[in-house]
Amino acid sequence: MAAECVPEGPDLKEMGDEDVWELINDNRHRISLGVKPCMLIPYLRQARVLTEMDEDEILSSLKLTNRSMRTSHMLDLLRIQGRNGAMALLESLMIHYPALYTQVTGRKPSTEPSGFSGLIKCSDLTEYLVRAVTGMQKELQEARQEASRLGSRCTSLEVELGQTLEQQEEARRLKADHGRMRKNLAAAQHDILKLKDEKCDLYVRYTAAIEERSAANIHCSDLNLQVYQLQFELRKAQTETDFERQRSLKCTTPSETQQLREEISTLRRQLLVAEKFTPAREDILAQDLAEARDGRVELAEQLRCYREENEQLARERRETVEHKECLALQVQKLTLDCEMYQQKSTVIQSQLRELQAERDHAYLSRDEAQAQIARSLAEKDTLRSQLVELQEVFTLRAWGPFRGGPDTPGERKFSWESQGSSSDSLPSSPPPRPRLRRMHAICPDSLRGCSIKSCDITPSSVRSQNVEPPCPESLRRREETLWYNRDSSETAECDVLLDNDFVFIPRGNAVEQSVMSPTPSCQSNNSDGLSRASAPPFLLRSRPRAMRITGRVLTISFQGEALLSQLQVVGGNKTGVFVHQVTEGSAANTVGISSGAQILEVKYEQAQQALRMVLEDSTLEEAMWALGQVRGFCHLSLRPNQDAYEKLLLQLQSGEAMSGDSFYVRVNMSLPGGSQDALTVSCNDILHVTSTRPAGADCSWRASHVHPCQLLDLKTGNLPNYYRAQRLLIRAIEDMSFQPMTLRKAQDKKKTVRIVSTGRQGRNPLWVCVEDSKDKSTGPGDASAPRGCLTLMPYTLVTPHYPPVCRPVLLLPTILGRVLDQKLAEWQGFQLCEPELLSSSEHAARLQRSEVLEECEQGGQRCYTLQSVERVMKQGTHCVLPLGLDCVRRLHRAEIFPIIIFIGHSKCRARKLKSKLQRQGWSEEQLLECSRSEESLLDKLPCLYRSVSPDSWYDKTTLLTTLRSIIWEEQKKIVWVEPDLW
Repeated sequence: MAAECVPEGPDLKEMGDEDVWELINDNRHRISLGVKPCMLIPYLRQARVLTEMDEDEILSSLKLTNRSMRTSHMLDLLRIQGRNGAMALLESLMIHYPALYTQVTGRKPSTEPSGFSGLIKCSDLTEYLVRAVTGMQKELQEARQEASRLGSRCTSLEVELGQTLEQQEEARRLKADHGRMRKNLAAAQHDILKLKDEKCDLYVRYTAAIEERSAANIHCSDLNLQVYQLQFELRKAQTETDFERQRSLKCTTPSETQQLREEISTLRRQLLVAEKFTPAREDILAQDLAEARDGRVELAEQLRCYREENEQLARERRETVEHKECLALQVQKLTLDCEMYQQKSTVIQSQLRELQAERDHAYLSRDEAQAQIARSLAEKDTLRSQLVELQEVFTLRAWGPFRGGPDTPGERKFSWESQGSSSDSLPSSPPPRPRLRRMHAICPDSLRGCSIKSCDITPSSVRSQNVEPPCPESLRRREETLWYNRDSSETAECDVLLDNDFVFIPRGNAVEQSVMSPTPSCQSNNSDGLSRASAPPFLLRSRPRAMRITGRVLTISFQGEALLSQLQVVGGNKTGVFVHQVTEGSAANTVGISSGAQILEVKYEQAQQALRMVLEDSTLEEAMWALGQVRGFCHLSLRPNQDAYEKLLLQLQSGEAMSGDSFYVRVNMSLPGGSQDALTVSCNDILHVTSTRPAGADCSWRASHVHPCQLLDLKTGNLPNYYRAQRLLIRAIEDMSFQPMTLRKAQDKKKTVRIVSTGRQGRNPLWVCVEDSKDKSTGPGDASAPRGCLTLMPYTLVTPHYPPVCRPVLLLPTILGRVLDQKLAEWQGFQLCEPELLSSSEHAARLQRSEVLEECEQGGQRCYTLQSVERVMKQGTHCVLPLGLDCVRRLHRAEIFPIIIFIGHSKCRARKLKSKLQRQGWSEEQLLECSRSEESLLDKLPCLYRSVSPDSWYDKTTLLTTLRSIIWEEQKKIVWVEPDLW
């Protein structure tokens, strides 16, 4: 509409060059501010008024720092082109900026071909116009989409604004309810205070009433005493009256009467003197009265204490009744469980009786089978004897022509022993064979020693030597045989092996001697007559070797000289130790050990002591050290586990794992990285050990740094193994002891050594110390090492724990923690742990369950307990612990892992906290002493802690801010805990 109202300007085609440029220069400022050169340059390039170099100069020149300068420089370049430059500029403005074109020329923009100057061909111009229109349509569509998106965003913001207003209204209502509840609480507290005051008044009135009552009782007793005295005087007066009356009746003379009256008056005067109190007696009575009053006050106090105890006993009685009801309910539950278990036991006993019946039936079947076997063996022996006789007959018939005559029965009787005497007459005659007989079962002792010395000794095997059928007494006979062997001192060690299901595999020559020479006569005959090796093969018969397998665990005994040369092992503590390769022809190969068997245990003798090492969860280094200690006869416990072995091989071949080892350790010393592949570690670093026997690195482990917040391996390298690191630790401690004090203080700023020993636990978790063959000392796992020795630990095993969202906070040193705990608890997300008031019985029960963390006062009933800490943690806030270091292990046993922060101090920093310390009744010297004493105890903690250097804070506010940021950082980290050595 604005363009239609603009009056028609002069025709541009009729204007000269100077006029056109004068028109442009008049609007140069407007063009420089409202035009983007990048939009006009494509048209100007197509009209050939600008070159590529001009375009680069306009858009990329460093001198042109803004859009106005680029547009002005473009106008200068077009001025050089004369009229064509001006016309091309105006046409580009007509296309891209029609409103600006109308303001400059005073004409309506028109896209008719006649309205252009002809610098561009009609087809090219049409194509350019189409592209421009298409681009404008796209921009318009994008603008509309952006408008719709902004509209939807505005709608969502309005919805959120409505929700926020509703939440604000709800918060306002909750705030009002909160204020109302606070008022109600204040009113209730006021009422409670009034009731307490009334209760105190009642106690005062009650005490006063008790005192008045005691006073009334005393006054009553005084009145009773007076009444008693008056009654005594009355009786006395009546007695006197009666006496006078009788005397008056008897004595009628006035002289006697007068004498009696005088006596009466004398007696009355004496009575009055006797009734008067002396000063001493008055003092005694006053003292007795004071003591009576003191006793009355004490009795009133005892009465009050007895009443309080009565109320407490009533409360305890109610608690006992409730506990009795709970116990009665538990008794009912246990009664039901007992009845159920009785029913189960009845069913099991019935099943057991059925099994016993089946067992008896099986025993009968077995006895029948053994009888059948015995009959078969007897028949077999008979047939064999017949076969031997037939062979002898056949031999005699074969040698008959050489003897030159018929054989007589006497000449046919010869034995294997008579070959030496008959060789003179018949040099080539075959020796006779002995009669076939059953051989004795091989005793395990004979397999370890050599041959059996006699055939007539007591049976040394559980197998029967006779061919008689079994009977019910067969089990008893076998038990007696076993007990006979156990009583023998020579077979005691063999019986231990039988109990552990060992397999006895003897040497080849020992078996041959035990089988081939059953009697001493046979041994002597081997030297004189025909050797056993040349005897007929069918006369030598032995049973196959039997192996007993219990729970898929096979125990094999054999000669283990140089055991590591007989077999190779792979694996580790994570996967188990497996046999990888077995040397052909070795003793291990002879007994049937094959690849894929997991080694569980090895037993051997060393220095006349029986040693046993469990390798089920040991590292590869430990396993190779243990197997390398074997020197002679050993017992190896194996378990077939081919699936785990193949899985381990796949992981090793694919590079997914370097070995079967995987455990985490905490480094107790700083180790600089000497070589290129060595891992640089600092004290208290956490490492993931992935191989204890890396290839090409002797006495080293392969380990990686661990991400503090995730179980991810970071930088990997080699690390000294336990034994080498132990020697480096001892050397570092020696170097530190000989350093000058100035250098030692400089190194104390960065901790290099943490001293941890195994003196408290008796056995090191990383027990093995594999040494080179040149070293003479043995590892800590050796049986000869004393159990009470003190061994420094360069590494300690740790396990990861993932605590809940909010962990408790423990600030050290304790004196400064008391100052900062209250301020830290005032921050949002923190709450101070409050003590609980416990009764005597509950306090004793909590102490027995180790639920009391610390007592507020010695012998008091107010204590900090685990329940108070857990109550705060369940609210999603950090529990600030106003406790000492002794609570850490109790919290760890309850799976609660506090954030321990030690705040370093100097005299300057302690001086800035002087006023805060004086309010609590402490001094600067006490703070520094407490800091030094507790800093030495931090290394004994089973977990990591965080230290705040004195240079990182300068007042209380900055210290609290630093502590808050440290707590947020520590909350995200994994907690690494050592095994409890105490």
